[in-house]
Amino acid sequence: MGNRRALARAISLVEDDQPEGPQILSDLYAHTGRAHVIGVTGSPGAGKSTLVNALARSYRAAGLTVGVIAVDPSSPFSGGALLGDRIRMRDLTGDPGVFIRSMASRGSLGGLARATFDVVQLMDAAGFDRILVETVGAGQAEVEIAEAAHTTIVVEAPGMGDEVQTFKAGLLEIADILVVNKADRSDVDRTVLALQAMQSLGSAAAAHHHLTVDERPGPGRQPDGSWLPPIVKTVAAEGRGIETVRGWAEEHARYLRETNGYARHEGQRAAASIRHILYERLPAMLLARLPEGYWERMIRDVVNRDVAPHAAVDALLRAGNWLG
Repeated sequence: MGNRRALARAISLVEDDQPEGPQILSDLYAHTGRAHVIGVTGSPGAGKSTLVNALARSYRAAGLTVGVIAVDPSSPFSGGALLGDRIRMRDLTGDPGVFIRSMASRGSLGGLARATFDVVQLMDAAGFDRILVETVGAGQAEVEIAEAAHTTIVVEAPGMGDEVQTFKAGLLEIADILVVNKADRSDVDRTVLALQAMQSLGSAAAAHHHLTVDERPGPGRQPDGSWLPPIVKTVAAEGRGIETVRGWAEEHARYLRETNGYARHEGQRAAASIRHILYERLPAMLLARLPEGYWERMIRDVVNRDVAPHAAVDALLRAGNWLG
């Protein structure tokens, strides 16, 4: 692993949009591509932070180094993270094989901070074996994590009354591993059965819907080469079920290696990273090319109902000479 202080400094430069950031990322890019990135998402209150903490400890016990990115809700006043790594994962902070970074989402709707892709890259270049990325927990809009991670763990907890609503948001489709945390609750089996019922409607299990439960293939790699996400019950606060989760994460990594899945994921991550950078840079570039006062006049015309928003955008693109 690289120098921890240098890594922290590089992350700060990238996260704060300092001019040195892009050059650092470019210089280090050739040294990336070694870490296995694991995303952890799901409902608020399901115990994602506790699960990440326990999973990091499990990986350390196995002799692997771990980088942790904990994306927190942003403070409406400062824009900073409301929760700090020393509060969330204080028992890991003294471990030289663990590096934890809390990042503010700053209004991002995808459950990730704007610079998450870049920080993953920096931790990868620093030599961490596994990188755990925990999302905000916004519930409805967290499918973005699948673009940043090789393996996506979706966490649910029994008794929250939102199983169906949560998975309507698309979380079931992105899950590589389903975790039912807080499994010491009495209604855990009902949650597991609900997930199994919903899973049976998915494409991975559709071909087996006519079979009995005992006849259906187990989770993981299927005979047709697809992947059926396992459902794992955990009590993360007590460490129960964590070794099973880690085992499935490693099994999914093997599955990706043996089925060219890594190449597919890397293509998705590269496309998503390029899109994020484009979305950041293009608006500023467009506005810089507009005639002086044009933006203010266009806003006024839209407010006065003289121009519709879609027509305003078309006019802005023409004024910036982007449409030719």
